Amino acid sequence: MDINIGISDEHRKKIAEGLSRVLADSYMVYLKTHNYHWNVTGQLFHSLHGMFEEQYTELAEAIDEIAERIRSIGYPAPGSFREFSEITSIEEDTDQPDALQMVRQLALDNETILRTAREVLPACEEAGDEATIDLITERLDVHSKTAWMLRSHLE
Repeated sequence: MDINIGISDEHRKKIAEGLSRVLADSYMVYLKTHNYHWNVTGQLFHSLHGMFEEQYTELAEAIDEIAERIRSIGYPAPGSFREFSEITSIEEDTDQPDALQMVRQLALDNETILRTAREVLPACEEAGDEATIDLITERLDVHSKTAWMLRSHLE
């Protein structure tokens, strides 16, 4: 069935590609945050364990919203680790860093998501895709605040 939602096929494709990168980055940070939640140790254990749980829980909900937006504009959402690893800007962490290194890495990763999300906005604005603009704006707010809170632990 043809899709006629007031956004051209060309714009929908460009937006879906951008959202797919945001989805991949978000999923990789979700995995990393969940890993850090499980493996954080040291004097900051209690506060970081709880903070990481809040962050990965929020990311899990966001991942679903991003994927559903991709579907709603007529494209399949990437959903495998292979697909995510091919398009993400986030480096996988195979080490067991100390608590402050975890915080530093997650701050940098949230800033990466911010940059990836900002790259989608021009296509959304050009297409008049207010729903995706709203979603991206919300993600910008969340990741800006998260990056700030993480950086604050490093001062």
